[in-house]
Amino acid sequence: MVAACGGGEMSLPDYVERLNAIVDGASQQYEALTATQQGAVLVAEGTQLNDFTPQDLQAAFEEMKEIEIEVRDATVAIEPPAQIADLHNLFFDFDDESFTSAQDVLATRAGTAADWEELSETPEMAAYRVALAEDKQRCTDFEAALDATAERLVFGETPWIPGELKEFVDAVIGCAGYPENPEDVYRPLPTSTP
Repeated sequence: MVAACGGGEMSLPDYVERLNAIVDGASQQYEALTATQQGAVLVAEGTQLNDFTPQDLQAAFEEMKEIEIEVRDATVAIEPPAQIADLHNLFFDFDDESFTSAQDVLATRAGTAADWEELSETPEMAAYRVALAEDKQRCTDFEAALDATAERLVFGETPWIPGELKEFVDAVIGCAGYPENPEDVYRPLPTSTP
């Protein structure tokens, strides 16, 4: 009767569906942003940076922050099923905002940089690159923890682990989406001289 009135715990399939909807929406917003002339700076590297200014990066980071806030608010509003509450809390831990903070500081610095060479050598960029590498490592560690959980059959009678959740992690969390070398992001290539 409680379930019929809308109460009760969210089912595992409903949980995965809801997370997929949140992340799909954020992915679409991110793709739309990177498809714009200014937002394409987010995926630019090397000589591609010549098509942008550091101020473009500042504006793109500000738009990214809006997407991140939407995701945070939507995931915080979810009450996960008890058997995966620990994993939910591990992945959606918004208490450690070191990467977001480094991104905010870099955005502010990008707004005043004369060019990419100047921005690339700033302490703000160095801190951002370190925070990005650490965030990538956290993502990789989370995937490894999830794989170990599945291998140990911690969830026993929960047949969708590793099936649905593993598919969710691979497709949505997307650690592969991180740059291969975080230490080189937004690093312009030296200009060749004739």
